[in-house]
Amino acid sequence: MDEAGGQRFELSAGDGAALAAHRFPARDPRASVVIAPAMGVPQAFYRDFAAWLAQRGFDVLTFDYRGIGQSAPRTLRRFRATIDDWIRFDYEAAIREARARAGGRPLFVVGHSLGAQLLALLPSADEVRALVAVAGGSGYWRGFPARLRPMILLMLHGAAPLAMPLAGYFPGRRLRMIGDLPAGVMRQWRRWCLDEDYLVGVEPGAREAYERARFDLLSLTFTDDAMMPQRNVDALHAHLRNVRRDSRRISPADAGGPVGHVGFFRRRYRDTLWPVAADWIGARA
Repeated sequence: MDEAGGQRFELSAGDGAALAAHRFPARDPRASVVIAPAMGVPQAFYRDFAAWLAQRGFDVLTFDYRGIGQSAPRTLRRFRATIDDWIRFDYEAAIREARARAGGRPLFVVGHSLGAQLLALLPSADEVRALVAVAGGSGYWRGFPARLRPMILLMLHGAAPLAMPLAGYFPGRRLRMIGDLPAGVMRQWRRWCLDEDYLVGVEPGAREAYERARFDLLSLTFTDDAMMPQRNVDALHAHLRNVRRDSRRISPADAGGPVGHVGFFRRRYRDTLWPVAADWIGARA
């Protein structure tokens, strides 16, 4: 065990990069779960939820994409990484590791925002029985409420293209936008956000990968989440034509407090929101 919780180990990505990962083992596991992080969110943020799932019989794996959290170098300046690297090497390595540890048990993913968006693009997506998408949808800028569009356009057309050449990365922490990201990651995500079909309209083969996807999907969205409007969720999930989708729209009154874009994973919701995901997974395990 370490300060981040769970059993830390080194996950070897497909191109040889070393990633920080943690395993939260269950005593008598009935399924395995990979928690795929949101953009710029370190795996430590999910440790309470991961430990709680392990207590309920799920063997859980968390990881940091390269350039994020414990998988980040001392400085991101000129650190080379793209979302393609996260998909083909990092996320894929986490799925393969969990699959190997699972034996014959089913494999599930809980994807937060970007972590939900990317699953269908993985080479091993067909190894996953079902996805719990927490606030997972398109980042297309016109899909956001009108009051947020100026801020988003400022980031996409101002802050990102101006700051990255100077800093050598996207200094989101200083700008109070998302978080620090490798420049290649931000450039790629920026292209997605400017396209009406988001990643499906930009990435070669993405539309076909979404159509091939066969996993079951539980979509959890929140009425107070301004960063992921329901229409953006519906727009992205419409490309998952062969997926059985169960959608739950949750209000602060239902949850017992404000949730927003990241609140689902906070400990205060272990009795209200966390069982929604665990029970849904358990019914398919």
